[in-house]
Amino acid sequence: MRGRSIPISPGRRFVIDLMQLSRGVPIVSAQRRMQLGRIVDARARCAARPMWMTIFTKAHGMLNCEFPQLRRSYIKLPWPRLYEYPHPVAAVAVERDYRGEASIFPVKIKDPGRLPLAAIDRIIRDAKSPDGEDVTRSQYWLALNARLPFLIRRPLQWMVLNTGRQRANFFGTFAVAGMSELGVESQHIITPLSNCLSYGVIAKDGQADVRLYWDHRVMDGVVVGEALARMEHMLNETIADELLAQAT
Repeated sequence: MRGRSIPISPGRRFVIDLMQLSRGVPIVSAQRRMQLGRIVDARARCAARPMWMTIFTKAHGMLNCEFPQLRRSYIKLPWPRLYEYPHPVAAVAVERDYRGEASIFPVKIKDPGRLPLAAIDRIIRDAKSPDGEDVTRSQYWLALNARLPFLIRRPLQWMVLNTGRQRANFFGTFAVAGMSELGVESQHIITPLSNCLSYGVIAKDGQADVRLYWDHRVMDGVVVGEALARMEHMLNETIADELLAQAT
């Protein structure tokens, strides 16, 4: 049987380039089983429930403010060094249709730890809508990316990723990914960024497996372990209190 050739779409090309940029990053991971009963209860009381993606994006943004190691990146230009950003920029993976194909749109959110949950939720939901402003910008970027030839596109992406200031502007400083709404969870993630937060299915009793993938050149496991423990406290205290305030 003879198959068929399928041209690489702009959305696929973006993911392919991202995987290529991730090849040289020594990613390791740590997982913590969190007890999130209080925030599950607080979220259930809200008339307009924020997405779990929203909640974890804010939690990781808050964590970045307390742990400066999470705001650092390994940069190669003009010489190898660590670069620390004054505030985090989240890159949230959102999937929606683009030219008849499900494509990944990276939605950047500046300093999400200092934003209200409602504001973060609005940004992410807007990105999922066909006429959302962030999606319009992403569509333009994907179209531009599709027109750039390989020999220009790849070196340009590498230069931006390895230039301290521009890295955050184009790629963000950390990523958030999750598929719990589909009843599944990611077991392995590769990313060109310094760290990526992923979470599994949130059980009714509040149990959830939360993973942090990080660049071992930037930080060590002790910092990550302490950060995940601190995140569990933030979710059940500060963020749960914000949800309860919305519910009243």
